[in-house]
Amino acid sequence: MRNLTFLTEEQVFGENKLEIFKKYGTKCAITDFSNLLGGSVSSDDYTSEGNTLKNRTGWWTKSSVGNNAARVVNDYGNSYWDTVDARYVGARPALPYSSIKSISSNGVRGMSGIKEIEYGEYPQWVVEEDYSCELERVYNNESLRTTGKYYTTDSVYLGDTYISFRPRTFIEYKYNENKYIRFVDDSNHKSLSDGRTIKKGQVYWVKVEPIVWLVDEKEDIALSKYILFSGVQFKNIRDYDGNFDNTDIKQFMDYYFSNDIIPTNKNIKLLNPYNFDFDEVSEEDIIKGAVESNVSVFLHGRSSEGKSARVKQLDPDCEIIYMRNATPDSLNGKSVYNASTGEMIDIPPTWYTKVKEKCEKEKDKIHIVFFDELTNALPSIQGMAFNIILDGEVNGKWKLPENARIVAAGNDLNDSLAANEMSEPLFNRFAHVYINTTVDSWLKWAITPNTEYKRLDYKKEEPETKIHPAIYAYIAYKSYSNIDVLRTPYNGEKPNADPRKWEMASKVLYKTKKPEMLRSLIGEELTKDFIEFTKMIEISVEDVINGNYDEEVIKNMDISEKYATAIGLLSVKEENFELVRNFMKKVGEESRAVFDSLWANGDEKRLELIASLDLKEGNKLCLKKS
Repeated sequence: MRNLTFLTEEQVFGENKLEIFKKYGTKCAITDFSNLLGGSVSSDDYTSEGNTLKNRTGWWTKSSVGNNAARVVNDYGNSYWDTVDARYVGARPALPYSSIKSISSNGVRGMSGIKEIEYGEYPQWVVEEDYSCELERVYNNESLRTTGKYYTTDSVYLGDTYISFRPRTFIEYKYNENKYIRFVDDSNHKSLSDGRTIKKGQVYWVKVEPIVWLVDEKEDIALSKYILFSGVQFKNIRDYDGNFDNTDIKQFMDYYFSNDIIPTNKNIKLLNPYNFDFDEVSEEDIIKGAVESNVSVFLHGRSSEGKSARVKQLDPDCEIIYMRNATPDSLNGKSVYNASTGEMIDIPPTWYTKVKEKCEKEKDKIHIVFFDELTNALPSIQGMAFNIILDGEVNGKWKLPENARIVAAGNDLNDSLAANEMSEPLFNRFAHVYINTTVDSWLKWAITPNTEYKRLDYKKEEPETKIHPAIYAYIAYKSYSNIDVLRTPYNGEKPNADPRKWEMASKVLYKTKKPEMLRSLIGEELTKDFIEFTKMIEISVEDVINGNYDEEVIKNMDISEKYATAIGLLSVKEENFELVRNFMKKVGEESRAVFDSLWANGDEKRLELIASLDLKEGNKLCLKKS
């Protein structure tokens, strides 16, 4: 849309001025975003709609000029001359009402009796300080989603009138179904609409909101109700000849602003014609998406990367076929001779019978056939698996159920001496996901509730999480200190640690409560270090809940003990989180910030809980980015 323009002097102040100005007046309120961009703001004048800070007036530009100067409307609503290269005068765009009539919304009569409509959206008003802290916290935890959209303004300092336009972009973020931009102020202005003084270097979150337009149907004009942006020169060089189409601000509106105001939603097809979701996806997202789409998936990775665990997350009752030990009969079934009838009888493989029963019993649920260690199978066995994967059919006789899906896994050639190379046709039948378990992703998995150990006899000590809280705390603490103990080097002589070994160690701890036994799994040195860490933590979740701790002990903790205590409490459940978090305030604000960040671990629900507790206690502190 390149029909954005400014009004003329005649349309604003002439004898036949627009009906908008006869009823509404010429004063115009300035948005916080325009204010942050350097727009001039009145300290003592307001629009006819009220005398709140949101109704403070600003300077806005018209297109009429003379003697290399532009006509503007000042904060008192008077016509005024100003230089064309000034950056502090804001913009109040106009466009033909007929061009947006069919796609605009909310046509109502405002307080002045002028018709108001909504079309497009743009950053306008800052959010309140408490909510700004919440957004900043989510941002610092790198869990704030982007929409793929940017807003562009001029980055040049207001006083540098001889420097031409240099774009500055603001990323649009989405949180709780609303959209925002993050503005770090680089100069000092006046106060915002919520009364806060604008400070250099301070972060402000500005909400993206629908643009309100005032309509003059007779003249076919829609004029923005507010001053929307500032900082862009009307023209960089003072040789304006009256041709508005050649001005810097017209080009800015044509190439940037007109595209920026188009909303990022499914109703607007220009920016996203296929209605795609451009959010980043994790390995787990890809696996789940492929399985749901009935695309076979192959998981690559070392033997300890948790490939099986990822499959079981999707289908805890998946049917696992260990391909290294598979035979033609176990994979493809067999034919036997019936002596009484003299006929050959085809018997399907056991795994197929089980999958069919599961799928028939739960027709609305997907069940996975998991070909584990496929690369360790002989080429002939791989060939049989290829036919199953290609045709969805076993031995050309038995069709896989509609709700059955195939996932395979294996080690790459450089990770296992027993691995065999897959043929190109077999390789190309899969979507390929390369698993690389990070400490963060493992910790997020480790703290989730236990579901798969219920069948084991733990007597009174049923594990509540997949990984014992002591192991979780130890690995998290070391990771916070930039020491990776999730994996240690393998030398073939002594035990080393890896994700699978830690899972085994967790089972031993849950069952025996004897840390010394871990040396058979992770080695003596690491076991010794683990035991020393657990002795540092003198206060457990249960101690906090029951008030079983000494205030003097807390006061005498050194920094390592404080951090160890914070991490040792991470296993707390949500119902007791507030109690434990209040305890961490006694330990220290910095330690509590560590506790908050690691406990949330980017989980949106947990971040919201922390934000709500901050609001509850009036805490204005935002988590700092690690």
